This record gives sequence, C-alpha cells and structure tokens, in this order.
Amino acid sequence: MATTLERRSTNRLRGLRCRACHVLQPADERYVCGECYGPIEPEYDLAAFDTESLRAEIERGPLSLWRYAPLLPVAAPRGHFAVGWTPLVEAPRLGAAIGVARLFLKDDSRNPSLSFKDRPVVVALARALELGLDTIASASTGNLAGAVAAAAARNGLRAFVFVPAATDESKIAGAAAYGASVVRVNGTYDQVNRLCARLADEERWGFVNFTLRPYYAEGSKTLLFETAEQLGWCLPDHVVVPVGSGALLTRTATAAAQLRGTGLAEGALRIHAAQPSGCAPVSDAVLEGYRAVRPVRDPVTVARSLAIGAPADGDGSVEIIRASGGSAGSVSDDEVLEGCALLASTEGVLAEPAGGVVVATARALAARGAFADDESVVLSQPAATRRSTSMSLIFRSSRARSRIDIPSSRRGSCGTARSGAS
Repeated sequence: MATTLERRSTNRLRGLRCRACHVLQPADERYVCGECYGPIEPEYDLAAFDTESLRAEIERGPLSLWRYAPLLPVAAPRGHFAVGWTPLVEAPRLGAAIGVARLFLKDDSRNPSLSFKDRPVVVALARALELGLDTIASASTGNLAGAVAAAAARNGLRAFVFVPAATDESKIAGAAAYGASVVRVNGTYDQVNRLCARLADEERWGFVNFTLRPYYAEGSKTLLFETAEQLGWCLPDHVVVPVGSGALLTRTATAAAQLRGTGLAEGALRIHAAQPSGCAPVSDAVLEGYRAVRPVRDPVTVARSLAIGAPADGDGSVEIIRASGGSAGSVSDDEVLEGCALLASTEGVLAEPAGGVVVATARALAARGAFADDESVVLSQPAATRRSTSMSLIFRSSRARSRIDIPSSRRGSCGTARSGAS
C-alpha cells in the first residue's frame, strides 16, 4: 500500500553529530561522519522545548512510539502498523525467585513481529521512504530479518535479509512468509555484516543497520521513553539490557539524557549489560575493569540473537555502563535456559533465549548486591520465542516438569483415562 509521511512542526532536530570528532553536520543522506568517518547520531535542541507542553503533546499522542515524534528525526509513516507502547508489568513472583524486590518487565514481545526490532526498523523505514528507496535490507541474527520483512511488506517495498547459514529456521520463516528474499551466508554474523557493507556500496538499498543506522538506532531509545512515562515520568533506578550490537544500551543512555534535558524525568539510572558467556565482549570488558572490547571470533551460545562478536557500539557501551555506575553479567547457556523457564513459570512470559540472558544477569547482579530493596529494576524483554529448538531446550531445562502415572484400573482400552461417566 502507498505510505505517506507527515512531519511534526515541533521536531527540534539540529543535525547529525559525530560521536568521535563531535562535528555537527546536516541531516542528509550521509550515514557516517563526513570529516572522520566516525558514527553519527541525531542531535536535538532540547532547550527549545517547554516541558509541560511537550509532556501534554506526548500524552495525547498515539499509543505507539510515534507519541515521541518531537524527539525523533523523521516523520511517522502513515498507514504503517503501530509499533511500541508495549506493557511494563510488575513481576513479583520472578522477583522473589531471583532476589529482586521491585522488579518490572518491559515486554517487547508484544510488537507486530514479536520483537523489539520493530522499533528501530520503523524509524529506519520512515527514513527510507523519505529518501524514495524501494528496497530495504539488513544483516540479521534472526529477529531483525522478520521486522525488516514485515515493514517492507506493509509498505510495498522489496526486502533482502542476510543471515548466518546456521540461523534457526524458525527465526527466518517469518521473513520468508512476508515475502523477503532470505540469503543464508556461510559465516558468522560479523562476516555477514561485512558482506552487507560491500553491497551497500553497490546497491541503492536502505540497509537499516548500516546506511540507515543513524535513524535505525534512534528507534531503540523509545523503549526507555515509554518506561519512564509508564512509571509516572520517573526513571527507574536500574535497567538490565540485552547486548548484541550495543545500540539498545547506548540509546538507553541517550534517552535518559533527553528525558532529563527536556525536564520530562529526573533521577539516576544505572545501566547493566546482559550477555551470554559464549559471546560477551561487552560484559567481559566491564567485569575486567572497563577495559577495551575484544571481539569474539567464533560466538557459541544458545542465545543466537546476541551472537555478535564485534559489536558496533561495544566500546561506547562499556563507557556508558561505567559512567552510570552499572555493571554486567556473562551467563552460561544453562543459566540462560533456566532464566527462560523461570520467566515462563512465574510470570507467563515465553521469551526467546535473549530474555533468559536478561533474567540470569539480573539474578547474578542481585546476588552481588547490586540492587537495594527500595530500588526499581526494569528488565528489557526483547522478543518472544518461536516454536523452535529454543522452545525444546527451555522445556527440558524447566524444573516444573512432572509426570503422572495413571493406575491401570483407571485406564481405558487404549491406555487413556476413563471419563468416569457411564
């Protein structure tokens, strides 16, 4: 279907600021700094906002991430399905099980493609439409492929997604069903990403996590915007974030700064990284004294959506965690699966292994005394599990399994229980 764009006049975008050399540049088609080729991100004139007027505009906005349009760099695509405004729910039973007194879940499995990735994709999509592109693409470990394919299908665009050949079939089945061209590549995610970088120089496609990255990453910050609003315009004391590329973690810090800069919310926020031990370049750097990130050449983990050995925002994530007073967890696959089973059995949320990484990390942090009893702790739950190998592993790890043997006197002729009715 045809999609149109409608830019809000209250947007205060100043341009794209380089995170390396700090030069402010125009918000044109560039996706790296024109001066030093460093990473760039949108910058806003936060002082131009009146706090109460901005809060009122947000609160009467749509029940989607576009309620925060004044703090986003592009217009909402009209006709696209709603993304964001997912539930923030208290989780007392899970909290009791892992030792956290005031625990909340931000459940992004409620997004259209069942994943947090719908947030960055919809902002990248809006930019692709502004640029008149007819194709969007991505490198993916699974969830991003589905989000890109769904967005393309909804807006009449072509989609190409490139995934490691070992990606679980269930993680990319949705992308294929949405009509995307799914390309399996022999190699790790980081090798797939390098291939996409070469293709970006040859094709006029919108690679959401490459040529559209300055806009793509902005979608991630809306998760904390929503969390603060749902907590009555208060920042939580702690947030535990799953880390793949590091975009969600770094934009969580960006969101906190913008909430404070506009006067919408106040307070300290400690940011903690959650990674599986088989691919924990950021968490290991934090736990070893906030050193530089060392890439993981061959990630091996059940949490494949986090198997990014050379995270684009890795060193930035470490610095943000240090500055916020946060920490990190590097958890085993057994702990990951136990976390998924706990989340399902205590709160009725069936998460993919990345969700188990977050639960297991929160448990480890609690055991280290990271959380006071009166402090709020928010766990980012990124995606629902698919009916896949992951589901089988989670089931086998659950301690809640039981078996009931039916006495032979109560069995029917086929070995089933009789109803008792005559």
